[in-house]
Amino acid sequence: MKKNILLTGGSGFIGRNILESYLSQKYDIVAPRHAEVDIADTESVDNFFKDKKFDVVLHTAVKPGHRAALDKSNLFYTNVRMFENLERNKDKFGKFINFGSGAVYDVSKNNSGVSENDIYKNMGVDDHSFTKYVVHKQIDNLPGFVDLNIFGIFGKYEDYSIRFISNAICKSLFNLPITLRQNRRFSYLYVNDLPKILDWFIENDTKYKSYNIVPDTHTDLADIAYAVSKVSGNKDIKITNDGYGLDYYGSNARLKNEFKDVYFTPMETAIAELYDWYRKNINLIDKQKLTKDK
Repeated sequence: MKKNILLTGGSGFIGRNILESYLSQKYDIVAPRHAEVDIADTESVDNFFKDKKFDVVLHTAVKPGHRAALDKSNLFYTNVRMFENLERNKDKFGKFINFGSGAVYDVSKNNSGVSENDIYKNMGVDDHSFTKYVVHKQIDNLPGFVDLNIFGIFGKYEDYSIRFISNAICKSLFNLPITLRQNRRFSYLYVNDLPKILDWFIENDTKYKSYNIVPDTHTDLADIAYAVSKVSGNKDIKITNDGYGLDYYGSNARLKNEFKDVYFTPMETAIAELYDWYRKNINLIDKQKLTKDK
């Protein structure tokens, strides 16, 4: 029989990509909308679980705090509350896969090739980093729970008005300059590589509670801009400040030690595929969202 999976955040960037992947054929995935269950509301979650059981929970739902977020209030409270509302119903599911972040290492620090053993060295002061820290500490003591530390992830359905790779591609399609404030070294995961990684976590018991979900090599933002330039022909690249900003990349040694066949699409290939998708769906792009850098 197919495993029964609960997916939170099914209408978001990662959730939509999961639902369109082969995982939807392999597993029975339930992705309730907000009208069906409010993950931030304890009574709503408790009522949802009353007559349901799942083999796995994929928790992608999040209240965002990025610069384009419409409401940044109660960020810590809401995100921790969502996690705790699900955790209190842990007798209704077998495995819990949490979509965490490289922010667990503290985004205000220089994170250069950090490993999972570095997680508690710093405790982030901003709500986003502190949320990831607190939730990770909970997961450390919960059987069947695992935290996936995703630093950067890109692909179709992300917010192209602020997410660098899609923003660069969409600007190129409208002959606008590719812009970045400062070069940085990043760990970027192509969203099309995520389903096979998730499949492995669904099917296997892991040795640890935390894994960096990052490719083998990190990438300079400027190199990404030039890769977009190569596929699009757009030579107009503007970098506001010299030098490098804070590093934000991690080591995937722990993941690769267990998941021997993990595969990461080369950045140039991923950019070409995503460029082609946006080119074919250019009607979905609002040019006005590209004319002002956020």
